Amino acid sequence: MLLTAALTLALAGCPPPPPPPANHLLTSPRWIKNTLVTEYWPAPERWFTGPLVRVPGIPGRHRSDWLFGARGLPMEGEGMASDGRVYHFAGPYDIGWYNRAGGDTAPCTAPGFWTNGRPFRISAPARARYAEGHSRTLVYWKSAAVDRHVIPFGSRIFMHALCATPARGWVVARDTGGAIGGAHIDIYRPPPAQIGNGADLRGQPMLVVPPGTHPRHTPHC
Repeated sequence: MLLTAALTLALAGCPPPPPPPANHLLTSPRWIKNTLVTEYWPAPERWFTGPLVRVPGIPGRHRSDWLFGARGLPMEGEGMASDGRVYHFAGPYDIGWYNRAGGDTAPCTAPGFWTNGRPFRISAPARARYAEGHSRTLVYWKSAAVDRHVIPFGSRIFMHALCATPARGWVVARDTGGAIGGAHIDIYRPPPAQIGNGADLRGQPMLVVPPGTHPRHTPHC
């Protein structure tokens, strides 16, 4: 992992909600303190071992945990199937999650904790939809998923903790997801060498620069 600050594990339960501006749409450049940075990538089906099943939108049979699990398409957004083709999760994006014990769990707002432990699989597989190809045009290490109710698409985002990545501190809001809330950004990166949860970085201040605006002072690495 290239994030430079200490990594922590997500804990069950939710801390107090963060102060503004993490709860409303930003229209001018603003530093936010109570942040969460995570990582996501196209999930390779070769990582998964679940039963082979059929779903609409993807020809043939594919691993159930790749299709329905929290480390597969519903959470990562897209992935590469065993046939070498790229597919993406096409919604619904408000689909619920179960933890490993089968209990409901949901993402909290800005800090990114889950209400009842880490998610394990979606709660309604029959509702899930899939499609071929990429859902959006993204660039490794330079694109981020955001909560569009807080950070407008096209916003530039700076964080000193990202200076060691190829982004050199700056990423662009290009994607979204059902588990992204408040001052939480999810960095798009290449798949790691093996299945994992990725980096989890909390509390680092970030500057959000909405489209068409300019900060008074532009930070640099």
